[in-house]
Amino acid sequence: MSTHPLLKGAADKMAAALTHVQKEFSTLHTGKANPAMLEALHFAPESYGGSMVALKDVAAITAPDARMIVVQPWDKGLLKEIEKAILTSNMGFTPRCDADVVRINIPELSKERRAELAKLAGKMAEEGKIALRNVRRDAQEAIRKAQKESQITEDDLKRLEKELQHLTDESNKKIEELLSKKEKELTTV
Repeated sequence: MSTHPLLKGAADKMAAALTHVQKEFSTLHTGKANPAMLEALHFAPESYGGSMVALKDVAAITAPDARMIVVQPWDKGLLKEIEKAILTSNMGFTPRCDADVVRINIPELSKERRAELAKLAGKMAEEGKIALRNVRRDAQEAIRKAQKESQITEDDLKRLEKELQHLTDESNKKIEELLSKKEKELTTV
């Protein structure tokens, strides 16, 4: 693989797209407790003047076992507001306040919900592939422009386009592997 500057930028952007897909997949819960399930949750506590804050910024989120998530706020006054935010988040969780923590029992997923989540994972993967295609298109335009302005030769153009396509194919393959793994995780009871 070449380390040509035109390809280096594309490779970095494709790696970022892959990382984004992985992060999106981590938000899909599989019936197993995972603190990442609540990381994207934002709410507006009254004690913060109604400003939006991320749950992960005001509490420790842990998964002591495969069926439970525990949220321990650093400010105990937020317990009821955290419970309410989780209830209204449409995540399908029923939290309960317990002394100085909020406990969330993770329900077993129904077959229909598993299929729905697998379909959502497919959509996330397709969005990642679209991002890869956009990166490839932008890099192709930059390569062709460089050739037109005589910065690279015709041979360099062909070689760089071939390397770019290889990079795109490899990145698409990684997204497919991630999707396959996530679908298996989601559909295995």
